[in-house]
Parts: sequence; structure tokens; C-alpha cells
Amino acid sequence: MSYSDGSKSSITSTAFGKTPDGRAVEIYMLRHRNGMEARITNYGGIIVSLTAPDREGNFADVVLGHDRLDDYLKGASYFGALIGRYANRIGGAKFALNGRTYTLAPNNGAHSLHGGVKGFDKVVWEAKTVKSSEGPVLELVYFSKDGEEGFPGNLKATAAYCLTDANELRIDLTATTDAPTLCNLTGHSYFNLAGQGDVLAHELHLNASRFTPADAGLIPTGELKPVGGTPFDFRKPAAIGARIQADDPQLKFANGYDQNFVIDKPPGQLGLHGRVYEPTSGRVMEVLSTEPGVQLYTSNHFDGSIIGKGGQAHPRYGALCLEPQHFPDSPNKPGFPSAVLEPGRIYHNTIRYKFSVNH
Repeated sequence: MSYSDGSKSSITSTAFGKTPDGRAVEIYMLRHRNGMEARITNYGGIIVSLTAPDREGNFADVVLGHDRLDDYLKGASYFGALIGRYANRIGGAKFALNGRTYTLAPNNGAHSLHGGVKGFDKVVWEAKTVKSSEGPVLELVYFSKDGEEGFPGNLKATAAYCLTDANELRIDLTATTDAPTLCNLTGHSYFNLAGQGDVLAHELHLNASRFTPADAGLIPTGELKPVGGTPFDFRKPAAIGARIQADDPQLKFANGYDQNFVIDKPPGQLGLHGRVYEPTSGRVMEVLSTEPGVQLYTSNHFDGSIIGKGGQAHPRYGALCLEPQHFPDSPNKPGFPSAVLEPGRIYHNTIRYKFSVNH
């Protein structure tokens, strides 16, 4: 497949391998005239690479991933993937909906994580290229059948990727269902704006005055806690490493940052979630979304044993994730924004990763 609008961008595709059951997988190269490139595969909707310029105009890949499909097939870190049907954790791997209890597969201790044993990150999506006012769009579609991973309703999920004139990768996630269900989709890219090393010197700003503290299993308690006076206060930019070793039970539970933050913006409105600045390169990334929360994760499980693109070993704190989402365990927390999707309604999450430089 090859597509170009003649001026802004182009999309081309090449073979990326086959799944164990013989399904062909493609990798799609999105190129923009501003120099940005994104490689995305229809296996799991994974962003394999994404380039952004530094203050000298030099482009580098700022997301972690693998060179080969086989490494994604056996990996367990959700590198760059689309997450669904429910991003993050559902406590006890069960929830009640309209008087019925649904049981999910526990794949994170006693809990369900990122859609279960075979979530949307581990399936082949149907791909096509469509036109838009912002340039060519790679559109991926997946039909999740009623009962898949324990979730009710037939769900049609669509992910549309586009490189825009604003130096950003835009992802529009939408879904519809034929029965009441849960829907909480997000992207799980691991970012390192230096392209190597750890992210402890990356400076982070989060547009969040509260977060959702969790128990030892990383299931929210239901409280919305002010960030003031805690290691989770990123209302003013602070280095990731400044407080990551603080004597705080939340940090000890996760061995670093792995918390959901409550974004200060009106419900459903596109707004700033966070801004990351890498001092050496000058790269700046802003993450905007329509979702009410964002999960900050600092690759706490990395230990050098995971080998990424180009044979690069990833150290602890080797990347950070900012995952726009509904709150973890929302189905079991009546005080959290509802993640229920009803027939006739459209789930919509717009995510924008916008890049610039600080001179």
C-alpha cells in the first residue's frame, strides 16, 4: 500500500511478518514534509518508532520498541501498543454491570490488566488509508466479539493515526457497541526524548492537582488525593528523578511512578495532560487528550534484560509512559467517571503527542 497527498504526507507499507496462526502483519510508514516519521504496525496498533527533532534540527526516534515482530509477539511490556477493551487495572478481575457480574481473566496478580490475557495489543487490526483535512490517515479497525476476555457486547474499535502540520502524532480512538459494556482505550508508548539512557533528568509537568492513590496491588482506594506536599506534585515542572526514591508508600508499591492523575479540565474537552522536556536535546513533548485521567509510568520493571531496537538494552527508568485514560478500576468505583459504553453512543478518545524544542 502506498498513499501520498502530494504535499503534506505519505503512507507506505511493507511486510512485517506473520502471527503464529499465519496472519500477515504489515508495518506502515507515515512521513510528513516537516521531517517527522512514524512506523505503525497493524499488530496491536503498535507505534514501532516516532521521530522528533532536537534543538539542532536532528531527528531521533523517541519511543521504545523492537525491530522484529517476533519480539513483540513474545514481549510483555505493551511497547507502543493500543490498549483495550479496558486500559489499566480492574480490581479482582470482575465488575458488575446492570445487575450482572462479569468475571475476567486475572493476568496481573488477582487483577485484570490492559484488557486481559489477549487484549487489543495482541490482535491483528484491519488497516486502510483514508483522507483528512490534516493529511493521510492510517485507520485500523478491530471487532471484539461479545464475551471476548469476559467483556459483554460486540465492540467495534477504530484507531486513526495522522502526522499533522503542528509537529504532532494525532490518534483518534472511537468505539461502538451493541450491548452495554466497558470501554477504556489508550496508547502505551514508552518515551525517551534523549533516545537513550534513562529519563530521570526529563522534566515533567502534569496538569493535575489530584491523583488516585492505590493499594499494594495498584488498585485505587477510591480517594482523589491532592498532590500538594507529595512526590506527585508536578504542577510545576520537576525532574522525574527528583523524588522518585522518596519515602512514600505509593512509590514503594510500584518501585517508582505508576499512578493515575486527575486532569484539571472539563469532562470530554481536549486539554493538556502533561509536558515533558529533555534538557540535553531540547526536545519538548506535550500530551493532550479528551480523557479525565493520565497514567504516569516510569518503566520500573526494566532491568537491562529487555533488548530493544538496534540491540539497545533498557535500564530501569529507561522511559516514561503518559497514558490518557479513564481511571483504573472505574467499574468498581462509583465515584469515578463512568467507563460504561451504551448502544447508540460513541466512545471517543483523542490523543495528541505534540513535539517542539526549547532553545
